[in-house]
Amino acid sequence: MARMTAARAAVEILKREGVSDAFGVPGAAINPFYAALKASGGIHHTLARHVEGASHMAEGYTRTRPGNIGVCIGTSGPAGTDMITGLYSAIGDSIPILCITGQAPTAVIHKEDFQAVDIASIAGPVTKMAVTVLEAAQVPGVFQQAFHLMRSGRPGPVLIDLPIDVQLTEIEFDPETYAPLSVYKPTATRAQIEKAITLLNASERPLIVAGGGVINADAAELLVEFAELTGTPVVPTLMGWGVLPDDHELNAGMVGLQTSHRYGNATFLESDFVLGIGNRWANRHTGKLDVYTAGRKFVHVDIEPTQIGKIFAPDYGIASDAKAALELFVEVARELKAEGRLPDRSAWAASAQERKSTLQRRTHFDDIPIKPQRVYEEMNKAFGPETRYVSTIGLSQIAGAQMLHVYRPRHWINCGQAGPLGWTIPAALGVAKADPEASVVALSGDYDFQFMIEELAVGAQHRIPYVHVLVNNAYLGLIRQAQIALDINFQVNLEFENINSPELGVYGVDHIKVVEGLGCKAIRVTDPTELATAFEQAKKLAAEFRVPVVVEAILERITNIAMSKTNDISKVVEFEEIATEPSHAPTSIRPLKV
Repeated sequence: MARMTAARAAVEILKREGVSDAFGVPGAAINPFYAALKASGGIHHTLARHVEGASHMAEGYTRTRPGNIGVCIGTSGPAGTDMITGLYSAIGDSIPILCITGQAPTAVIHKEDFQAVDIASIAGPVTKMAVTVLEAAQVPGVFQQAFHLMRSGRPGPVLIDLPIDVQLTEIEFDPETYAPLSVYKPTATRAQIEKAITLLNASERPLIVAGGGVINADAAELLVEFAELTGTPVVPTLMGWGVLPDDHELNAGMVGLQTSHRYGNATFLESDFVLGIGNRWANRHTGKLDVYTAGRKFVHVDIEPTQIGKIFAPDYGIASDAKAALELFVEVARELKAEGRLPDRSAWAASAQERKSTLQRRTHFDDIPIKPQRVYEEMNKAFGPETRYVSTIGLSQIAGAQMLHVYRPRHWINCGQAGPLGWTIPAALGVAKADPEASVVALSGDYDFQFMIEELAVGAQHRIPYVHVLVNNAYLGLIRQAQIALDINFQVNLEFENINSPELGVYGVDHIKVVEGLGCKAIRVTDPTELATAFEQAKKLAAEFRVPVVVEAILERITNIAMSKTNDISKVVEFEEIATEPSHAPTSIRPLKV
């Protein structure tokens, strides 16, 4: 039998589970694991500047390609607690990442030793498994179980905590005979699918709500085929955006309180039946449940049985992996179509496209300072359908979801449930690392950008190019807009006069100097007519220097982006002008019909 340290055994298992990249920050308590990484070879490590950043890099890496599992590594104590936000983000969006932390020696864990903390207990609520391994011989089994859990059922993160003495202990382990455990995923039955399609066929105005579970299951093509067979319009959720192209004739637009389209909400409110697949009925999608559910029946398909009925009771629920369910949906629909037993939905689908042609928001403004809508219009022109967008939270993300266009799965990579500020830069680096040939474009407001700005140095050091669009109004814009209901504007102003950059006026932080100081390139734009040139220049700079390139658009200080004030999808307030002529929305999916 082969003998090796438990740390080396862990590394050998990572490779045999398909891991080729890791992100992290070494430290004394995890150094034996790093020594094993170096000795074993085969796993490329990207050194982060902050351990939370490493966890978000791992998330971006996982979200980019089917089958990826991002790995983040840190030492004991604060490294693990720093990664809790990344674990929370991952579990909220059903993203498998593996967090590996060092720990004080087993004999002193309970003695308040330096940087000794019960990280397994802290991480428990935001992981599928969190464990401190106290016996070196258990390390192979724990890692094997970790990958099994991350991939089985509803995907999610795992934390493995390794005391330094456990890492250094030699064990018997033969990597050549190692094999991953079989993955478990619940599978729908034919009878269940037939009943769901019977309910669908009995409706007049059905919709499919496609969630992130469809993308996680790599089932987008099946979803599109089923929609086309049955003629059913599709509403992608924010996590499911890209499951079918925005310009597909059955794409009805997004629904919700914030990241929604006028036409998406209008079509949903006309529907009488909803088939939800791989979605969790998030509150910013549904709003008030009495409005959302009134007058329509629901079938819910989800990989996690306890998710069915969690938000509201559907008329019928199916516990199944989205891909397994959609394979049967397509099979049954093909048979019914061949027998001429599928209703004609063409008029209903056409009505959804008619709304798409008439209910639009204005994006074309020539104002200086720049209105944010114009930024997204120019992004639509500059970045093509192959672009992988990355964003997290704020008015920038909400407006981007309302106005940008996405055409492929995993090309809108968004932290949905947790929405931590600072997520975007490290996640974009993880995306670009996972797909080095991709056009990666990140989108941030100024506060999200500042939260983990140091991670740009990772892109400079490791030559990870991407374009970062920074919309700067020196405000916590989303929080300011939320404070309107309380009649306050309190502690959300970021403006100040920078004594070192007086040309900025009250916009404060000189992002250009900071970005350049971190080894990257940056362009500032104050005139909307210069945006197109700036985006083209950014793409060239990223290709030439192989570093992140930031395009900062100086915005008007206050813009209110469309959203509901009353948690009601039927009452979304349009604060800005709507489109009333085609020139108001030149990059809309369909030309405005007047």
